[in-house]
This record gives sequence, C-alpha cells and structure tokens, in this order.
Amino acid sequence: MNGGDRIGSIVAEVIEEYLSSKNSGSPAAAKIPSTVKTPATAKLSAVVRPPDTATTAGQAASPGDPYAGKISREAALKIPAGRQAVPAAGILSPPDVKPKEEGMAAGAERQEWAVRNPELLKRMQNATSARIGVGRAGPRLRTGTLLKLRADHAAARDAVFRDVSAELLESLGIPAVESRCANRQEHITRPDLGRRLSAGALKNAGEYFEKGKDVQIIVSDGLSSRAIEANLANLYLVLADGLKAKNISTGKPVFVRFGRVAIEDEIAEITGAKLVCILIGERPGLATAESMSAYLCYEAKMGQSESRRTVVSNIHANGIPAAEAGAYLVDLIEKILEKKASGVDFKR
Repeated sequence: MNGGDRIGSIVAEVIEEYLSSKNSGSPAAAKIPSTVKTPATAKLSAVVRPPDTATTAGQAASPGDPYAGKISREAALKIPAGRQAVPAAGILSPPDVKPKEEGMAAGAERQEWAVRNPELLKRMQNATSARIGVGRAGPRLRTGTLLKLRADHAAARDAVFRDVSAELLESLGIPAVESRCANRQEHITRPDLGRRLSAGALKNAGEYFEKGKDVQIIVSDGLSSRAIEANLANLYLVLADGLKAKNISTGKPVFVRFGRVAIEDEIAEITGAKLVCILIGERPGLATAESMSAYLCYEAKMGQSESRRTVVSNIHANGIPAAEAGAYLVDLIEKILEKKASGVDFKR
C-alpha cells in the first residue's frame, strides 16, 4: 500500500468511528486505531472534534469543553494542502484571503497576493512573453489578462488566414508562384500538397528559376503571413547584400504561396542550387504571431530526412531581429558551402 492509500485508509477509519459515535449518541471523541500511528493521523486528531460538538464562527466553547479548539470532521476534511485552520473559532481562514469589506456582495472576498520579491517578479516578466504573475479575480483571470489573451488569439488566427501583401513582394522584386494547395483551407489540412509546386509553376519553371547558382532563396507564407510582412524586408536586403559581398552567387528569389518547408527540396532539384534557404512564417502562438524561420539545406533532395536541414528560428521583434538574422544567415551559408554539409552533418 502506498502512502496515499495508507492515509486514505486512515481517514476512512476515522470517519467511520465518528459516525459510530454520533449514531450512538456518545460525545466521545473518535479514537485513532492503535495499530496505526503516523504524523498525518496525529495532525488530524489535533484539529478534529466529533460532529455533534462542533462550534460555529463566533460561538465560544463551553467551559470545560474537552473539544475546545477543535473543528468538525467536515471542515477538517476540506482543509486544502498548505492551509491552516484557526481552531479557536472552528473556521478556515487562509492566509491569502481577507474578510469581506463593507459594501461587497454576499460571499465575496478580497484577495491579496503577497509577493516576497516584487523586483525579481518584474525582471522575470520583462524577460519573457509568457503570462506569469498575472494573478486572478476569484477563480477567473483578471479582465485585463483575459482581454489581452483574446486579442492575441485573434491575431494568431489572422496571421494564418490572411495573405502576404502583393505590394511587399513587388517592392522587393520577388515573383510569386503557388504550391498544389488550391486554397487556404487545403493548405492547413493537406501539408503534403504544400510541399510540391503547382502544375503551372512547374510548366513555367524557366521563367522563375535560374539554374547552377550557389544559393536559391525562397520565401513562403507558411502558417503566418504576418511573419513575412514584419520581417522579410529587413532580413532579405541584408542577406542579399551580404551574399553579394562574399561573391556567393544567388538565383532569383521566389515567393511560394501556401508553401511548406519541404517545398525547397523540389526547387533544389529544379535549379540545381548547391544550397536552398526558405524563409517561412511559423505557426503563430499567443506570445507572437510574427515569428519567421530560415531552413537551409545543402544539396537537398525530395524525400530526404528532416535531419539534413539547419534551422534559424524565432526571427521576430522580441526574438532575433530581422536585420541581425540576415547577417547571421550570410555567415552561416558561407560555412555550410565551405563544409558541404547541413543539418546534423554540419558542425560549426
């Protein structure tokens, strides 16, 4: 019998004796079985009184009452872990709950949270976008927290279902093609179709792709169009200039609507590029809907293992800034080309 079962058995025996004493009309206190002696039973014995002798809040115990300072069985069994009973009155008074104030609704309580180190909590909140130390209003989230949560959820949904601005792509001189997904719903439910180019893109491949280059840059909305709109311009300009400065040849960049990461493998086979790099919007969360990642692969082939890819993730305002990520990718691409390996085979 484990510890939890043992304590449960002890409590059951105590309750049985209480009920027996009540039915017999005897006010005698229930006794803990002599065969069981544990710290848990001793603690229970110290605060419990028979059910027919319990006092209520504000009621003083009778002179000579042998159960003075103890509470009823029902109250004792409802004491949550970490809480202490106030035996003199026979009621619970958790340390984090204050008595209701004048004018408050019946049953309402004023809650105060004691923060031992407010400065440390503030530092933690500033270091993460996670919702920590937000408190609560009764059993619910505070109004401000709930509204922010709902707003972030709405932003995440918008990031998935909206399209990347055509003006942005035109300003960067990036032509657009499509995957085999016919619409957004199919893109979400059929990731396999997002890994292949449409029939139209394949037919006109010579119009969009250059062959025999060192690097082919691909951009795709993925699961967050907002990530592309927020980060692409700053990252791409730094990336393109950096590769040019290092004399690394690049093919014309291309945007793939409704694309998935592995679509870079098919494009690698079409172009014959030594390295492909896809900049793609990642699945939005409640912390940010603007996170973009770069997946790089040396001599990519369709059907290859995902372990052959090198990834740079968390490219967004509160993660890796776009311009900084562009500069980092330039150095990373140079090293991958030098070592002729990516993913788990690549060691920096």
